[in-house]
Amino acid sequence: MKTLHAYLTRQVLATVVMTVAVFTFVLLLGNILKEIVELLANRQASFLSVIEAVGLLIPYVLLFALPMGMLAATLLVFGRFSADQELTAARASGISLVALVTPVLLLSLGFSGICAWVNMEIAPRCRVAYKNLLYSVAKANPAGLLRENQYQDFPGGWTIYVRKIKGNDLQGVKIYQSKEDGDSLAWYNAREGTFSVNDDGIVLTLLDVSASQLQNGTIQDAFAGEYPIEIPTKTNKGNAPKTDLTDMTFSQLRAQLKKVEHSLRRSTASTNSLPEELRAELGKLRKFREDVTMPILVQIHRQIAFSFACIGFTLIGIPLGIRAHRRETSIGMAIALVLVLVYYSFIILAQSWDTKPEYAPHLIVWIPNFIFQAVGAVLLWRANKGAA
Repeated sequence: MKTLHAYLTRQVLATVVMTVAVFTFVLLLGNILKEIVELLANRQASFLSVIEAVGLLIPYVLLFALPMGMLAATLLVFGRFSADQELTAARASGISLVALVTPVLLLSLGFSGICAWVNMEIAPRCRVAYKNLLYSVAKANPAGLLRENQYQDFPGGWTIYVRKIKGNDLQGVKIYQSKEDGDSLAWYNAREGTFSVNDDGIVLTLLDVSASQLQNGTIQDAFAGEYPIEIPTKTNKGNAPKTDLTDMTFSQLRAQLKKVEHSLRRSTASTNSLPEELRAELGKLRKFREDVTMPILVQIHRQIAFSFACIGFTLIGIPLGIRAHRRETSIGMAIALVLVLVYYSFIILAQSWDTKPEYAPHLIVWIPNFIFQAVGAVLLWRANKGAA
């Protein structure tokens, strides 16, 4: 039994190294072609900066490559194991399938721990360092400072949402500002606008603007055909733009969630003494801020749920590999890619709905884990029962 366990563990580990290397290279290539090569071609970055950027990207792409590699490895190893009749020989010796694959399941558990560490701590920090590096060499590219369909926080209490970005033109702009004392609030809505970048931040020129400001218990509304706003992108220490939610560590996300929830409670408490019409207006503001809370929850749940991907992929990869009964690497890789697409479709769906709390997107990220682990456990149980 020990010999079989050692044999399977070595086979899986060797195949994991190979498949993770392939997937890491492919994912790195996609990021390099998308962002880094352009800077190098325009001579905005040196060769050493490009090497540093690639190194900082490795933990980020490894987060995706490791579960994919584990899935491909189980499909390939157990497909060969079954095709070469080695599984039949093990069964003839009275060894159950569950006992045979126990070390592989424990290995997947260990890889899940590594994924959790990388996902919650290492990858976000490397991603921030990577973006800071790009920011330092690509200030001339203002499109890199704003993202479509994302609520982004900037120093000074600013939050910006842009529906569409095309070059320096913006469409569907929402801006919200709050001061730390909570005494002065302002929010702006614009049909379109333009932006540019200087040494201090982003200069927005909004068109067809409706603005509201709460000051000393009074809401003042204003409308303007053109309204300029300068958004700082540096903190007091002069660092690069504030970290996005998708690039925060687990502890940073929890701190951010507590901060927003505390601000919501304080905002609700401070409106009790206001007239009814002012409460109605501030209700819209609270709804806006609640929409900002859900993306934080989505990222927290995504980091936790995604850490268990290796377990689900292993549970479903072992019985599928046995059923495929193939030696060909292409078959195993094709099955792995299909299953990965199914898994990540739920993650993409949840992140696309992170501004729609009514759909509970923070729970959607758990669905692929439940599906893969449940289906994998049933298939493994049936395969083990069939061998009995």
